[in-house]
Amino acid sequence: MSEKTLLIIGAGGHGKAVAEAALLSGDWQWVAFVDDRWPELRETFGWPVVADVAGLAALGIQCEGAIAAIGNNALREQCVNAIHRAGLQLVTIVHPRACVSAAAVVGAGTAIMALAMVGVDALIGQGGIVNANATVDHDTSLGDFAHLGVGVQLAGGVKIGARAWLQAGCSAGYQVVVGEGTVYAPGSVLQTDELVRV
Repeated sequence: MSEKTLLIIGAGGHGKAVAEAALLSGDWQWVAFVDDRWPELRETFGWPVVADVAGLAALGIQCEGAIAAIGNNALREQCVNAIHRAGLQLVTIVHPRACVSAAAVVGAGTAIMALAMVGVDALIGQGGIVNANATVDHDTSLGDFAHLGVGVQLAGGVKIGARAWLQAGCSAGYQVVVGEGTVYAPGSVLQTDELVRV
């Protein structure tokens, strides 16, 4: 089996967590980072930072896949576009201690972190984040570049719009619909008729 290198855009906390998930999965043996703090930042999590985003297309690094690991939805979308322009394969990373139904559909460029659960017939778009200990229950959908923070809990049939961000500890009851680009503060409770903050 050949060793595979993953290129990660974003060398911050989420980038390091994605790198760890990739390495633990056994699907990836090497990691290189791209970050706009380069060249001042040359290493993170024991792996090299090799370029900034502007230099991605000219980098010429040998890698088998790339992912944008930045929490900001708009910046992550820009970085995914940069991956496409550079002709790199956009890949999904799933932590080995996440549980993803075989009947779920997960878009390219999504990161599913430790202890997350994605249920049957769930649909996750391109470039999403399902953070640690988050639940995406059956028949739930997340639009492109949606971001679920740590411990977010979505009941069955919830629909999260593109680029929406539910911060840590949010929960949504059955059939809740969240509009595109909406941001909810940590701990928000979303119900079908109203938003209750706890």
